[in-house]
Amino acid sequence: MPRFYARRRLSTAAAATALISAAALFNAPTASAALPTPVSGATARSYLASLTVATEDRTGYNRDLFPHWITQSGACNTREVVLKRDGSNVQQDSSCAATSGSWYSPYDGATWSAASDVDIDHLIPLAEAWDSGADSWTTSRRQSFANDLTRPQLIAVTDNVNQAKGDQDPATWMPSRTAYRCTYVRAWVQVKYYYGLSVDSAEKSALTNYLASC
Repeated sequence: MPRFYARRRLSTAAAATALISAAALFNAPTASAALPTPVSGATARSYLASLTVATEDRTGYNRDLFPHWITQSGACNTREVVLKRDGSNVQQDSSCAATSGSWYSPYDGATWSAASDVDIDHLIPLAEAWDSGADSWTTSRRQSFANDLTRPQLIAVTDNVNQAKGDQDPATWMPSRTAYRCTYVRAWVQVKYYYGLSVDSAEKSALTNYLASC
């Protein structure tokens, strides 16, 4: 093969690679959940060490004891605010309902174009909070927890993934996307620390193991 032809083949291959890379960037999800950035791994490990370890109280939970979704501004409630925050090109009607947009679920890597396919996950589930100390809170504090837009507690994710998670903690459930697990456990510990919630022994062990690589 003539040397100039070989160089041409290499040049063509390089150009093709560049085009593929550009296409990959172009086709990458543009909607990415905007969970408030959790504390660093080092800070999360420090927080975790200070959390009370206690057996969970699995009695008396009622979802209605955590009022949500409350109005945040105008006609927009907490769910609608998170849908707008976590989506891309989200359009809302006069009542603040999302009529179009794109939502990328960091738990499983799926992208959705209908708001009905997306749930707003309480990263610390309401039942988990109740079992870990929220049973002694006032209704006002439980309302603040259930609608917290400041801490990394609310995130838009695939609806059936959220439903499969249910009220499980990291000892029994983690996002299937391993790339998101460090973010998830850092957020988990930050929220528990802020609200003074306890952890059970299995939960603490799982968190310790995941945070070791964060």
